[in-house]
Amino acid sequence: MEHKPATAAIRAQQEAARAALPFNDIRDFEATERGFIADLTPNVVHNAEGKVIWDNDSYAFLKGDAPDTVHPSLWRQSTLVARSGLFKVVDGIYQLRGIDLSNMTIIEGDTGIIVIDPLISTETAAAGLKLYREHRGEREVKAVIFTHSHVDHFGGIFGVTSQEEVDAGKVQIIAPEGFVEHAVSENVYAGTAMSRRSAYMYGAALERGPQGQVGAGLGQTNSIGEIGILPPTLEITTTGETHTFDGVEIEFQMAPGTEAPSEMHFYFPQFKALSMAENATHTLHNLLTLRGAVVRDPHVWSKYLSEAIDRYGDKTDVVFASHHWPTWGTEEIIDYLGLQRDLYAYLHDQTLRLINLGYNGAEAAEVFELPPALENAWHARGYYGSVSHNVKAIVQRYLGWFDGNPARLWAHTPEEGAKRYVKAIGGIDRVVEVAQEAFDEGDFRWAATLLDHAVFTDQNHVAARALYADTLEQLGYGSENGTWRNFYLGGATELRDGSFGTPLSTNAPAVVAQLSPEMLFDAIAIQINGPKAWDLDLAIRINITDLDRSFRLTLHNGALIYLEDGKGDVDVTLSLSKPRLLQLVAGDSESEGVEIDGDVSVIGKLLSVVEPGDPDFAIVTP
Repeated sequence: MEHKPATAAIRAQQEAARAALPFNDIRDFEATERGFIADLTPNVVHNAEGKVIWDNDSYAFLKGDAPDTVHPSLWRQSTLVARSGLFKVVDGIYQLRGIDLSNMTIIEGDTGIIVIDPLISTETAAAGLKLYREHRGEREVKAVIFTHSHVDHFGGIFGVTSQEEVDAGKVQIIAPEGFVEHAVSENVYAGTAMSRRSAYMYGAALERGPQGQVGAGLGQTNSIGEIGILPPTLEITTTGETHTFDGVEIEFQMAPGTEAPSEMHFYFPQFKALSMAENATHTLHNLLTLRGAVVRDPHVWSKYLSEAIDRYGDKTDVVFASHHWPTWGTEEIIDYLGLQRDLYAYLHDQTLRLINLGYNGAEAAEVFELPPALENAWHARGYYGSVSHNVKAIVQRYLGWFDGNPARLWAHTPEEGAKRYVKAIGGIDRVVEVAQEAFDEGDFRWAATLLDHAVFTDQNHVAARALYADTLEQLGYGSENGTWRNFYLGGATELRDGSFGTPLSTNAPAVVAQLSPEMLFDAIAIQINGPKAWDLDLAIRINITDLDRSFRLTLHNGALIYLEDGKGDVDVTLSLSKPRLLQLVAGDSESEGVEIDGDVSVIGKLLSVVEPGDPDFAIVTP
């Protein structure tokens, strides 16, 4: 793909950022080097088939001053985040950084180790553990802690332990209350859509380089290996709950509804160390991640940070998280956590103030300003979340999608609206002319709006498509936010080269296997093609033999309804184990292990209206 250089407008913007931000503050660079032991060499991880599923060496270009095609603040952040290897946090605590999107932390106990957050993929977690053992010895894993319910904190579990070791009682799995439900539901219910949008957000399919992907702010990108999950053997439910694993005492603080619906912090008294999961990192985080999720609550988020400061701040020598580098020193920690707390509190309160003055989401985001102490704190900059999209998220949380203007209550679809805009402006060629004028003036936001309409009117219009790609590329070059840059460059790439699909699906077999029967039936229900099923009237009883549970399912008016031990006649009864049920839903109707009593054709009728999601759906074209 042929990249274009940064325009004069972008070059001027980058120069202004260099002059405005405190680049002489190098404390973060010192922190990323502190405790360095060894790197993974090469820092390239393959799966069993030899496919590269992680390549941190592809970021070797991140050195020296930022080029004009990368925002200097994002270049700084990516340079810091790409620093990889095994690091000593304090005696007894070690981190693997830069071996996946997230960190894996290892706590040394009396006889073995406790692993915190085993990355996304089996392969990267195994590589990280191998690097640790090469320098710290062959210590057995005694426990694994999942800080929260996002895949980059549990997906690599089979790289550090196995189901057999857990079943034998050799390894404990510790997670916050509700972990499995939230981990599975997020990755299965809307998993196809989230995974496709994640391809844009993390830029895993983009080429690396000064005109391509340089990182995602929170981490460099996601690995694309095998994803696993194991249910906890111990669920943490209460703040102040204390447990000892392999001689290491841990006090837990619940933090649900923050960065994840199921999340927790924890404190190690013997190390004077505090883990903040993903609620205090070296970036402003997302209140609504661009891949899509339920809007998070910044009010609750700030309160749990306040509680952490109050409970642990004055007795903590080091704070670490599941991304980025630690912060050392009690005074520095209290200041850091305090600024992070104020960041989320200020976003929440001031957005609501603007809402109540009549601002809609776009208007509030446009005028919103942070106080100087937050604006100039590197760890509060918007590399992953942004003030702009977080403010809009808060408006969405409280008021929803409708801004109150009746003209926007029943707008045309993007494609139909685009046709009308293009016609009103004078045809698609005229739209491209106006967009080119905006591009030349450096108004890339307006150019993108015009060209969005043009491409949604005629996606094969060569000039519109080319200028749209060039425009998105310039917006990417100018973005301080890593995920914004990836979205813009992802759109430009697909306009030029076609779809790159979904490099990583979190709807993995190991995740699906953890579905409860209720969640499995919900997952089927959301795949029913309603219009095709309008005329079907089916009743099925499913006896899940290994769980000794029975459900009556009905399909009526296109809606699949289930009820445990539901009364009423059925057309067919299936008796099978849960694993065999999962195979059946996946399309395997031929294998043994299913007892059928009744009209077998009913199963075929049900499966005929199940429509899986499309992992290659269009985003920048209609």
